Amino acid sequence: MLSGLCFIGGQWQADTEVTFNAINAAEHTKLAPDFTNCSAEQLEQACLLAEQAFVTYRKKTVQQRSDFLNEIAEQLVKVEPLLVERTPLETGLPEARIQGELGRTVNQLRLFANNIIKDASVIAHDTAMPDRAPMPRPDMKLSQLPLGPVAVFGASNFPLAFSTAGGDTASALAAGCPVIFKSHSAHPGTCEIVAKAIEIAVNNCDMPKGVFALIHSKAYEISHSLVKNPKIKAVGFTGSYRVGMALQESIYQRKEPIPFYGELGAVNPQLLLPGLITDKAESVAQEFVASMNMGCGQFCTNPGLWLVSEAEQATFENVLADKIKASPAQVMLTPAMLNAYQTGCENIAKEATIIAKGQEQDKKATTHLFVTSADSFINNDKLHDEVFGPASLIVTYKDLAQAAQLIDILGGQLTASVHGSTDVINENEDLIEALSYKVGRLIFNQMPTGVEVSDAMMHGGPFPSSTDVRSTSVGSQAINRFLRPICYQNSAM
Repeated sequence: MLSGLCFIGGQWQADTEVTFNAINAAEHTKLAPDFTNCSAEQLEQACLLAEQAFVTYRKKTVQQRSDFLNEIAEQLVKVEPLLVERTPLETGLPEARIQGELGRTVNQLRLFANNIIKDASVIAHDTAMPDRAPMPRPDMKLSQLPLGPVAVFGASNFPLAFSTAGGDTASALAAGCPVIFKSHSAHPGTCEIVAKAIEIAVNNCDMPKGVFALIHSKAYEISHSLVKNPKIKAVGFTGSYRVGMALQESIYQRKEPIPFYGELGAVNPQLLLPGLITDKAESVAQEFVASMNMGCGQFCTNPGLWLVSEAEQATFENVLADKIKASPAQVMLTPAMLNAYQTGCENIAKEATIIAKGQEQDKKATTHLFVTSADSFINNDKLHDEVFGPASLIVTYKDLAQAAQLIDILGGQLTASVHGSTDVINENEDLIEALSYKVGRLIFNQMPTGVEVSDAMMHGGPFPSSTDVRSTSVGSQAINRFLRPICYQNSAM
């Protein structure tokens, strides 16, 4: 049974009569139960308890923290049936997607659990040189400390992997930081199920009660109060540019600046080098349409912009059109997102030419593919906006010099892909180097959808795709967001 309550200090509690409901993504109807908005007093309590828990939690050994992460993973495996039942209702995502995403969530918890055991506490060590002239050198050891309580915001499009026990929470807990998690109002039931699994892990591993809190609210002021609370020392966020920038503005109002790690989305340009379509039109079109439709286009790595040679435009469009028209209508995460998607497509249609649309169905999203010229794209900022959903824009370039112009005006991106033969790729090193300075992950002859949780993964990029170009929200390096360096000089420790 779902309670609809907030989880603070090891207790499920309510302090207000203001409630909201999750919405059935497919039917656009309310789901039970009512979820209670977190009050200002509850938020302050959660932050205070997190600050108190930090003193205890940071002293836990890496083995104890590792055991805690592994226990959360074990408890998540046990609640799979509950998640498979509830999460599709709240998100419209199929059961297989939920099972796969749960596996990813469990694996990334175990990745951090394994890595913190392996990582040495001393990053660098300069041994003392007492006899060095003209001045001796002291012994210096570079290590790291956790920042403190971290606020994490759940993402709409990944209800498990970027949510309650997702990458931000896992990496913060691995670093030694308590977490206050703000649920996404689109899937609060899913968040509660996962929070209950974390609650069991907290008790089984004898962790301080304030090490994790779950708060619900549809009131914007709660989110802004959370990031402005002086006890919060870092923020992890995955969501829209508009909301991310609003939270950043609230953080700027703090007396003490803190890092805001926002992943804000991208159009993920796909550069098709000359000759590719001529040789592989059918297979390339199949890959592109499959990628743009994956998850109803609701991935932050969705390929929203395709740069195609004018000489190959007609061939590509002819092959694409039938595949787009055959694309089934799909359920989006929320009715509001569906409305925003439809508005976004209407706006693009005013500025570009539509090539084809997919199948239409009430309360579902229709795939859209548009085309425009490089000149139009360069001179029209309205064409640069991300449309969150199964829509893409082809931009045709006359030659590679114009392709370079297109790359030059792009904002920061999470990913970009270069598609072409090995010879043509090798002949265009300067173009590809320019593209590398726009992205966090540069891909060759593969689609961007799909983000591996690993040591080498980079999921971030230059602004506005993320707010800190040096950080990743996926992979083992994500832990570094919640650690700070400290040098111990002349220490016997």
